[in-house]
Amino acid sequence: MDRNNQLPKKREIAPDSSDATILVDRFGVISYANEQAQEQFGYRVNELQGKSLKELLPEITLHETEEGKVVHQYGRHRNGQVFSIFYRINSFMQGEETYYLIVFHSVKDRSRLKKQQSYSLKELVDLQFALDESTIVAFTDKKGKITYVNEKFCEVSKYSAYELVGKDHRIINSSYHSKDFMQNLWETISSGEVWRGEIKNKAKDGTYYWVDTTIVPFIDDKGKPYKYLAIRNEITEYKRVVEELKNSVNELIDLKFALDASSIVAITDQKGTITYVNDQFCSISKYSREELLGQDHKIINSGYHSKEYFRDLWKTISSGQVWKGEIKNRAKDGTHYWVDTTIVPFLNEKGKPYQHLAIRHEVTQRKNAEEELQKMMTRIIEVQEDERKRLSRELHDGIGQNLYSHLITINRLQAEISHPLLDQMQDEAAEVIEELRDLSWELRPSVLDDLGLIPAIRSYLVRFSEHHNINVHFDCYLATRLSSNKEITIYRIIQEALTNIRKYAETDEAAVTIRQMEEEIRIVIEDKGIGFNVNEVSRGVGLFSMEERAKAAGGSINVYSAEAKGTRIVLEIPL
Repeated sequence: MDRNNQLPKKREIAPDSSDATILVDRFGVISYANEQAQEQFGYRVNELQGKSLKELLPEITLHETEEGKVVHQYGRHRNGQVFSIFYRINSFMQGEETYYLIVFHSVKDRSRLKKQQSYSLKELVDLQFALDESTIVAFTDKKGKITYVNEKFCEVSKYSAYELVGKDHRIINSSYHSKDFMQNLWETISSGEVWRGEIKNKAKDGTYYWVDTTIVPFIDDKGKPYKYLAIRNEITEYKRVVEELKNSVNELIDLKFALDASSIVAITDQKGTITYVNDQFCSISKYSREELLGQDHKIINSGYHSKEYFRDLWKTISSGQVWKGEIKNRAKDGTHYWVDTTIVPFLNEKGKPYQHLAIRHEVTQRKNAEEELQKMMTRIIEVQEDERKRLSRELHDGIGQNLYSHLITINRLQAEISHPLLDQMQDEAAEVIEELRDLSWELRPSVLDDLGLIPAIRSYLVRFSEHHNINVHFDCYLATRLSSNKEITIYRIIQEALTNIRKYAETDEAAVTIRQMEEEIRIVIEDKGIGFNVNEVSRGVGLFSMEERAKAAGGSINVYSAEAKGTRIVLEIPL
């Protein structure tokens, strides 16, 4: 039987005309070889027909080779030269005869042979599918003309394959990169080297996208690229995030510069050990950075504050809360300085502090001025109290006695004669005496010595309620007598607070509460009047006077108010 008459048609055995293809029978005799195969092995037309496949592939074993698997062996050229080659074998039946179709894949870049592996045809198909699904792929010829693009390329660039094939990559050039950048790219791949980098491209609709790019040149026998494979991964979102991070970092650098230029900055770990200090910290503390790092803040402790003060500080920041306050520190040379301090805890994923940022501003001059003002206020209050006592005595002993004498005279005259003028004089004299008595009572601090703080307050509140039609509720628990200075402070602040209620609150109800705590006396004066916005209303003389009185007694005062909800003044005086 003539085998040639049983051969499949040529178009059926050469599915890919770009590949070298040979058809052999079960004995390994070549029945057909296409032009690429003849050229690859150095034979002319029809010279291979009838030859044994072993002349071309000495190591081949037709029956033992797995079908569809790409195999690497060495082929023999007609001139005797041995070269590396890849092929796959598929068998099929033609009648009762078995034939083997061998498709060759030549490797022109011999420098990469050692990196090649054998894959089954199915694996190669899966690899291509995975690549097309996840990666932007394009082939260009040696001049850079696009010969192939996958669907991912079209999807990202928004061009169709028809619009891209035959063009070069200038169709998606964003003009973002310099000519030197592109020139370096071409010089690299033209020399046969792989180029890697990030490129910003422009899609058909004008939007921009970034791709992480690898361009692999395919090398011919002469070591020259004959085409290029570009594999890209879109990284637009990644670049956006990186850009935002860069901007954030730049902002943080600017903030750090501004902070370092204006503030005293330190960072400590969760145990309070100093891990960072800026130049301002070193300058004011007079310690070097080396002397501070690894220490805790006891190194600048002045001993001014109580243990409870720092215990409260640590309790606050250990719970993840921000602490704010003023601290008196001691520099290396023994001098003292005050800092207005804010300590911010940094929290881990469990909500626990892992480090603390302390930002401080020196307020030594302000604190010194406040201290001088407080001393001055104390002296003024002392002088004021002495003057009040003197005026009280003069009013009571001098003017008051004279008015009483005149009133007695008027009464005697009324007994002898009846005249409307005498009645008017008697009423006016009584009013003047009553007003002077009120003024004398308010000026007379000796009432505290005579009656004690609580009876004196009760007496004052009764007179205040009667004269101003404001009902003041009084609730008090005080187990001990206080020093004269503290009792006067409490008494005067209650007077001033009620005076403000009378003037501004527009109410007929008020309340005064006094409680003795473990370590302090707490006094609350409140009303349900019109109130005010504490952030919009400036401090008046009355409030300033109350604050200074409180400071002079070692205490503090806070005012809470809201429009239409009344005002609450809280005075705290240490025992």
